Amino acid sequence: MQRQHQEFNKIESDNPFNNALAQLASVTDMLSIEPEYYEMLKSPEKEITVSLPLKLSDGSVSTFIGYRVQHNNARGPYKGGIRYHPNVTLDEVKALAMWMTWKAAIIDIPFGGAKGGITVDPKKLTLDDLERLTRKYVNAIEKDIGPESDIPAPDVNTNSQTMAWIMNEYSKLKGHNVPAVVTGKPVELGGSEGRISATGRGVAICIRESVKRFLQKDVKDVTVAIQGFGNVGSFAAKSLMEMHAKVVAISDVFGAAKAKGEKGYFEVPFEKLLEASNRLGSVTKIPGAEIISNAELLELDVDVLVPAALENQITEANARKIKSKIIVEAANGPTTPMADKILESMRVKVVPDILANSGGVLVSYFEWVQNLNRDHWLEDEVNGRLESKMVRAFKDVLDFSEKQNCDLRRAALVIAVNRVVSAMKLGGWH
Repeated sequence: MQRQHQEFNKIESDNPFNNALAQLASVTDMLSIEPEYYEMLKSPEKEITVSLPLKLSDGSVSTFIGYRVQHNNARGPYKGGIRYHPNVTLDEVKALAMWMTWKAAIIDIPFGGAKGGITVDPKKLTLDDLERLTRKYVNAIEKDIGPESDIPAPDVNTNSQTMAWIMNEYSKLKGHNVPAVVTGKPVELGGSEGRISATGRGVAICIRESVKRFLQKDVKDVTVAIQGFGNVGSFAAKSLMEMHAKVVAISDVFGAAKAKGEKGYFEVPFEKLLEASNRLGSVTKIPGAEIISNAELLELDVDVLVPAALENQITEANARKIKSKIIVEAANGPTTPMADKILESMRVKVVPDILANSGGVLVSYFEWVQNLNRDHWLEDEVNGRLESKMVRAFKDVLDFSEKQNCDLRRAALVIAVNRVVSAMKLGGWH
């Protein structure tokens, strides 16, 4: 597999799928994968592209393009979110689907990887337009999703309301109620307690375990900067502040807010930060904060950096400017392969996305199980199960990393790919 490993050193790309392929190639020297399995893992099993013409509320007509990519289902039904964003591309969705395969494997739940998206700026549509676009998308992919085949979930710019529309439209097409077709639903419709905060909570658990192991510190004694204040970034901040970590900066698409004052971190409760951000329209308008750019946030001198926005935020161009000792990837694919090599040379510990942000798919799995069993767990039970699985997965990756003397991303990928290939072999894939 030396040829595939050499590919890793050649690729530095803004294309997330190229980066996903480079990551897979980077571990082939540590794995004994027969060429036929490697070839199957390099390409999704199915790529679905649909055209979604829609008459909008203002009377105009636009055609949106939707995607659903199913990467691998050797370990169970496909699982993955749906994002609405103007920059959604097929290659982005392919990369995210591959990463979902690894994510489900590393957290050790019986799912494969999928992802979906629509190329749209949801901020330019009315709520009614978004609902009709969502329902049209469901009609287009209805034969490709289902509780035993492919279970969507929320992602960038989608939420529990979006999942409620998907569930309702799918159920109408099937003629009966099918709550297990999606996860991340409102609790009133069969959603799980703790699902909305699960990804951010899992990120915070990884930060707590990382600083304990790599810095020999308690989480309350470390400084953290968080790029991105959407669902994942905000709930990571909430969980960290509840752990008494020192959150010094947060950001959104408009820029970043850095705490002022003698202590240098936000002392107000998380709820006040969130309320101010929502009321004023941006974290950059939070009273008493210093406004800096997202790029400057990445280069702050903090113990832990949390990229929780989009792909390709830490690249060859800025990796050498990173001052944090630990990076915990809350976003999918925020660090490019060449940046990884630079950070490794700088001895920066990177907790990879497929581990750090797997709390969301983990609690999605819990929700799916509850739906299939017509059961409902209390939030304490969900959070307890989340804690147990996240700590176990972190320990698995850390132990393998130390045993093989490799970085955490390679350790996580090797464990995940091994589990997927093992399932493919046992299932008789050829």
